[in-house]
Amino acid sequence: MRAALSATVVVCAVTTVLPGAASAEPMTVPGVASDSGAGVERISVATDGTQGDGDSAGATITTDGRRIAFSSSAKNLTPANPAASERVFVRDRRTSQTTLMSSNTSPIQGPVISGDGQYVAWWGQLFRDTKVFLSQVSSGSTIGINCSGLSCSQPSLSADGRYIAHVATFSRPPSRQRIEVRDWHADTTETVAELDHPVSARPSISGDGRFVAYQDGQAEDVFVWDRTDDTSAGPIEGPSKAATLVQLSKDGSKIVYLSGSDTHVQDERSGTDQLLPNVRGVAIDPTGRYLLYAPHDTSGPSLTLRDLETGTDEIVVNQFASAGTDAVSAGGRDVVFQSPADDIVPGDTNGKSDVFVRHFY
Repeated sequence: MRAALSATVVVCAVTTVLPGAASAEPMTVPGVASDSGAGVERISVATDGTQGDGDSAGATITTDGRRIAFSSSAKNLTPANPAASERVFVRDRRTSQTTLMSSNTSPIQGPVISGDGQYVAWWGQLFRDTKVFLSQVSSGSTIGINCSGLSCSQPSLSADGRYIAHVATFSRPPSRQRIEVRDWHADTTETVAELDHPVSARPSISGDGRFVAYQDGQAEDVFVWDRTDDTSAGPIEGPSKAATLVQLSKDGSKIVYLSGSDTHVQDERSGTDQLLPNVRGVAIDPTGRYLLYAPHDTSGPSLTLRDLETGTDEIVVNQFASAGTDAVSAGGRDVVFQSPADDIVPGDTNGKSDVFVRHFY
């Protein structure tokens, strides 16, 4: 089914001004962050390597694997974090620098980082409502994204951080929601979908900002909106299934969704559907080739990376661990995850949940 959706343009205010994209720090070295070989590295540490004194989680990684954004309640990761509440940090694997992003706001869920590593977004409490915040990594400048509703949540970033897909919620208690895309360069907001209910909704935007996959929690359906053609396709899972969105790959080629106990990966070009039975899909790499999944069987590895072309698997971690979307770098080279286990890397004595990265090659 294809149905046209009208695009509503709304002008939104921001709290401060971020430097434009042209002034953002360039990624000076193309490709991957390191060629140091396979292994596991702990990410939730200070610049000098000191382990965090609080729990860390919610990690996302850039396309090239260089930068990782995560949230942590640790107070000793940077000198400027005296607050006891959770904050957002970025770890640069090339420089080994850990930087505090959210000095005044605690994230409700883990942050998301743009594919080029220049911007980090998260959503946090603002008085009685929630708001989406966007920080530039190089400068630390932060803006608050005002959506059309009382609250904004569930941000998803394009590769360059220009487009932010999010959920706008209206009234208290929530009665309806709207999926929107914010272009903070042009100071406009487009409506993707109107949802006349408060049941779970979440968007996932492609790297170029053209496609937005979104979940309608009440209908239990997943749709895809094309911003260029102003059209919506779906439900992509067909009329006989109930579906939950996992992620749209950054190249826009694959959509991962859950149905029952199975994971489905739909190819948007061919319309074919690849089934992974009895596993829970977690994230897909930017090229759409590598799927991170968690087996329902708890006796084996907690996270596994599947090459969807060859059908081969790589174990990410055997200990208890979890991960979120945007957890895999391009080509399946790196996977970020969080775990309370103390035997993943040597010297883990803090008794806290830490963020790690598995580097495959």
